[in-house]
Amino acid sequence: MERQALIEARPATPAGTELREVTRAAPAAGVVARGLEKTFATSGGAVHAVRGVDLLIERGETVALLGPNGAGKSTTIDLLLGLGRPDAGVVSLFGGSPARAVAAGRVAAMLQTGELIRDLSVREFVQLTAALYPHALDVDQVLETTGLAGLAGQRTQKLSGGERQRTRFAAALVSGAGLLVLDEPTVGMDVESRHGFWTTIRAAAAAGTTVLFATHYLDEADAYADRVVLMSAGRIVADGPATEIKARVGRRVIKATLPGAEDAALRALPGVAAVERHGEAVVLSCSDSDVAIRALLAGRPDARDIEIVGAGLEQAFLELTGDGRSAVADELHHPKETA
Repeated sequence: MERQALIEARPATPAGTELREVTRAAPAAGVVARGLEKTFATSGGAVHAVRGVDLLIERGETVALLGPNGAGKSTTIDLLLGLGRPDAGVVSLFGGSPARAVAAGRVAAMLQTGELIRDLSVREFVQLTAALYPHALDVDQVLETTGLAGLAGQRTQKLSGGERQRTRFAAALVSGAGLLVLDEPTVGMDVESRHGFWTTIRAAAAAGTTVLFATHYLDEADAYADRVVLMSAGRIVADGPATEIKARVGRRVIKATLPGAEDAALRALPGVAAVERHGEAVVLSCSDSDVAIRALLAGRPDARDIEIVGAGLEQAFLELTGDGRSAVADELHHPKETA
């Protein structure tokens, strides 16, 4: 049976932790995390950043890690990459410790922070990164793929924000690593660059690369992730395909053009939970769209351009991570057993 070494962190003394190797049966996964815990001491008291996170990502999967600021996403990524030690829990990358996977060149990261090395050309910067990895891709091919061929001679300090972001991506991609970890990868990119970025990511995933990315662009997670992992207050509150998460929220939205409609009258309609206005267009978030649309048409037969759509990922995000999320979130994380 294939075996794997996992790094398990357990409290050794009140002042620190002890890391030790443990042996477990290995699933066919690129990333395994079980029971991750991490607390930081601050002047305002202890901050429990990660609370019992369990995560398994199969090889070749593209997974979006979502959550509001302070949800624990960056801390979780740090623990997966070995940049931080968990207070408790287990982390494995490709059957071994994060340090072993990084040393073997199997992991590349595109982090949100950090500057590019000054006074190097884009080509030199990507070449320097390629030299660090045993199975690096062809530099010229990566520059072409990432739309940087025309900027190959440009000095890094002369790049725009979007160009710097593409250069960071090229440096991660050229590694040929089996796991790409991307933190807010398309910030600053224009629409064309974002489209090219995701085309490249999907091609890499199809070739077997595992991709974990954190983003605030929920449309990207919806369109390109095989799975969405949603965090709130240090915990995973939902994990599954975007379609499944949106469906479990259960709400539908009615969009219509309603000249002169009063918000108070719309909020009073049965089945309507919230009203949003954009000029003459209104968006009704509904707990029961069937009841709401009947009441709307009975009272406003002049309504036109009517659409009824399922909850979007943004709506699911807000409901699952907001103050009123607990009932739905608990069901997603701990589904009720059926007879």
